Amino acid sequence: MAKEKKACYKNKARPDEELKDLLHRLNRIEGQVRGIKKMVEESVYCPDIMIQIGAVTSALNSVGRILLLSHVNTCVWNDLKTGKKEALDEIISAFNKIAK
Repeated sequence: MAKEKKACYKNKARPDEELKDLLHRLNRIEGQVRGIKKMVEESVYCPDIMIQIGAVTSALNSVGRILLLSHVNTCVWNDLKTGKKEALDEIISAFNKIAK
């Protein structure tokens, strides 16, 4: 008998358009990070690297905002409609993590 592996997170079905957009953004961020690594390896001037780090940080914040808005409009909204008030604590916690 195989043990069932439990996830430490919940799953969410994402609309195809949202999934495609998020993956596109994350792939672009991944490429930017590889570019930064190459810049460091090639001893590029520090301010030039910092500009790229700022661009990646901004792009990651954008992905976070998209996810947060999606979560509020779907999961939190549905939980509140069914009386699950702990959804507010969860969204406040999530917001605090990306707002730093």
